[in-house]
Amino acid sequence: MSIVDQSRQDDILVLTINNPPVNAFSPGVPEGLKAGLDAAAADDTIRAVVIIGGGRTFVAGADIRTFNLPREQSPDLRGTIQKLDAFPKPTVAAIHGTALGGGLELAMGCSYRVAVKDAQVGLPEVKLGVLPGAGGTQRLPRVVGAQKALEMMLSGNPIKATEALQLGLIDQLVDGDLLAGALAFARGHADTRPLPRISEKAVPGAAPEVFAAAREGIKKTHRGQLSPSLIVDLAEMAATKPFAEGWDAEATLFMQAKDSPQSRGLRHIFFAERESAKIPGLTKDTPTTEIRSAGIIGAGTMGGGIAMNFLNAGIPVTIVETAQDALDRGLGVIRKNYENTAKKGRMTMEDVEGRMALLTPTLDMADLKDADIIIEAVFENMDVKKEIFTRLDAIAKPGAILATNTSTLDVNEIASVTKRPESVIGLHFFSPANVMKLLEIVRADQTSDSVLATSMALAKKIRKVGVVVGVCDGFVGNRMVHRYGDEARKLVEEGAKPEDVDASMNALGLPMGPFQMSDMAGLDIGYAIRAHQAKVAGRPKPDGWLDRIVERGRKGQKTGAGIYDYDETRKPRPNAEMQRLIEDYRAEKGVTPREITQEESTKRLAYSLVNEGARILEEGIAQRAGDIDVIYIYGYGFPAYRGGPMQYASEQGLQSVVADLERYGQTPAPLLKRLADEGKTFADFDAEKGRG
Repeated sequence: MSIVDQSRQDDILVLTINNPPVNAFSPGVPEGLKAGLDAAAADDTIRAVVIIGGGRTFVAGADIRTFNLPREQSPDLRGTIQKLDAFPKPTVAAIHGTALGGGLELAMGCSYRVAVKDAQVGLPEVKLGVLPGAGGTQRLPRVVGAQKALEMMLSGNPIKATEALQLGLIDQLVDGDLLAGALAFARGHADTRPLPRISEKAVPGAAPEVFAAAREGIKKTHRGQLSPSLIVDLAEMAATKPFAEGWDAEATLFMQAKDSPQSRGLRHIFFAERESAKIPGLTKDTPTTEIRSAGIIGAGTMGGGIAMNFLNAGIPVTIVETAQDALDRGLGVIRKNYENTAKKGRMTMEDVEGRMALLTPTLDMADLKDADIIIEAVFENMDVKKEIFTRLDAIAKPGAILATNTSTLDVNEIASVTKRPESVIGLHFFSPANVMKLLEIVRADQTSDSVLATSMALAKKIRKVGVVVGVCDGFVGNRMVHRYGDEARKLVEEGAKPEDVDASMNALGLPMGPFQMSDMAGLDIGYAIRAHQAKVAGRPKPDGWLDRIVERGRKGQKTGAGIYDYDETRKPRPNAEMQRLIEDYRAEKGVTPREITQEESTKRLAYSLVNEGARILEEGIAQRAGDIDVIYIYGYGFPAYRGGPMQYASEQGLQSVVADLERYGQTPAPLLKRLADEGKTFADFDAEKGRG
């Protein structure tokens, strides 16, 4: 069987793309399609051509790995579509599974498109920092109208074949066998002339205000990103210029977007997320346990959010609290969250009741005796957690996974109070747990391979991005953010205002700077962590300017006052009294404030993350630099188009990062210094380890 198989069905030539697993448009596919079209053109007895995907899908898009090839070595999607567009006989794209990106562009190059009902079509290129580069920006608006095309291209989200039929993007839905339906359709249209060519159509609904509104919209939805603005420009060209002019412009702008740091960052994170699922020592044969029921200890913000993830996946949950009022309050919040989702039309009230019916509240921890996994989600206190795990050890059934949601504490110490440390693991959900995609999976010294593999499978089932990390204070994410917070506080001590420090990270693309994030999380949490770290290290209780703010009762958004003031809109407003507190603190410590530029602030903060990340890699707490990037994008809001902090540093050049760290008084981590001296990147480090 060749990559593109030719088979004759009487007077129809069928070209079947066989490029598993998703029929990506990689080398061999364009050559096979062109050869098939040449064969059909040379045979007068062939009246039409059907293009269909073998296996589970049509064409799920371009092969992203070929993006790094020189243009002349890349698969010739544009040339294939040009050949289709000019072909003298009817061509029919028969779609099942997905026709995404280059797959949909290929289909739009055909005369007609038929599909099964559950097929999906879309142009997701914006998610990789690029744009449709083989006519998508020019053809899609001509079929579905300017506004719908912009919506599809700027969101990158696919639509169902049923909607595509209503829009005219699909010509017919096929019940039953797709090939049989496509052949019948092809014969029914074999003599149609002139052939319908999307390239010859005008763009409906192309009022100038449509494009103006799109440009205004992407300032909010795609702030600071290149490819969305290029997509709007090209869609407007489709409406106002001849097809050939837009087609040529699209090729030029595609290369501009593809070669940008933003696209490299998004492509990096696309692959890094997939790599993060590969755990050294685990194979497809590693045994796993099916999780049919879960127990959650704690019905507060974290416990309730964690419970919702299981309920959403159809897994029954028993949730435990120590007092009835706390239990009732927690259940009320879960119900309210679901009802708010229903009000927005994203679920029905029947769905709400169905999920709540899977939830069993109790005040008795013994009711967790049959759970396959039990997750402790109480406040960060080692003594409390050890007491809970001692009790769980006596209650939980053999083989049950005992998990802690701790964000900083030693999972080995927690496991040590049980007789089954191999069953103990850290599952660090991020707040709000029902929304945030990241799950740090903390592998303790004695955690078994089976428990680890089960936890990774569970992450996927509850729609989280699971990343395996090792045990240390704060694991990966919070250990780095603690260092980041230290640097932010130093910047203020030296003369910066908190709002200027936050603005420096907003400028990098983060939705929240360090102080906005601290106020949202609760200043008392960081205060408690600093106090715990000082106690463990035998140091005096911390007494920084931020500690003094907390001691005034200002805990952040939850009290309406922290570093900033808050009203019901929750927008931070600087507080003059807190600014005086900071100035008094500087005077007490003998610090003469100086002017700090936004560039200095951004570099010191971003590179403090990178530097700590390098230490984490060196210690083996994270397996890959790419894992750290995944953690920071899905857990901390680092902009995906920057690729995460480690990829961002590689883009800046590690030599420059080291020089800036030294200029601003930070000691570069040995690994970072070595990579910089050798002219390498963090991707090179991952490749050296065989994990990239």
